[in-house]
Amino acid sequence: MLRAPLPNLLIHIHGAVFSSWILLLITQTLLVSAGRVDIHRWLGLVGFGLACLMVILGVLAASNSLARGFAPPGSGFDPRTFYAIPIGDMLMFATLIFFAYRARFDPAAHKRLILIATISLLDAPTGRPPFTVIPARPFFDSTFVYIFLLLLVAYDLWSMRKVHRATLWAAAFVVVVGQLRVPIGSTAVFHTFATWAQNLARSSH
Repeated sequence: MLRAPLPNLLIHIHGAVFSSWILLLITQTLLVSAGRVDIHRWLGLVGFGLACLMVILGVLAASNSLARGFAPPGSGFDPRTFYAIPIGDMLMFATLIFFAYRARFDPAAHKRLILIATISLLDAPTGRPPFTVIPARPFFDSTFVYIFLLLLVAYDLWSMRKVHRATLWAAAFVVVVGQLRVPIGSTAVFHTFATWAQNLARSSH
């Protein structure tokens, strides 16, 4: 996280904060398993703040990449079209975290929403080698997201003999938004917005 050949300090901070989310998720799971729900709830407030910071940093990092004209090699995307993908990720993550916070006194729904919010971010780490052969195919960019969603559905069926309603609507939300990102990102309206964001990001350097 500290010495990787990344473009700038913002991307380093972005990577460190997003990695911290995974460590927090593991910690929160262990606390519940150990019966320390009191600490889990206190740390959950810290987690909500971290999630808000992630959304801010996610948008800033995406805009920074847009300012540099970045699009994944071999993707065939114009940088302005690609901008819709991380922005869509932040929309999904923020929405699911909001509802997870609202459902914090409903453990079954809360934990599923937190997990699906995390799953919605998997496009970024699985869009890099050695996974690029799969996500680079049309309509397969969210392959790993769908695999983890299906595993959660299978867990629900195994443990409850039905799919929990939070799993149903949150997974459907991720699938629909995930598939709409590129079509929306390809429109002239979004390109106009992305050009504005690009110019704003460049002027802030």
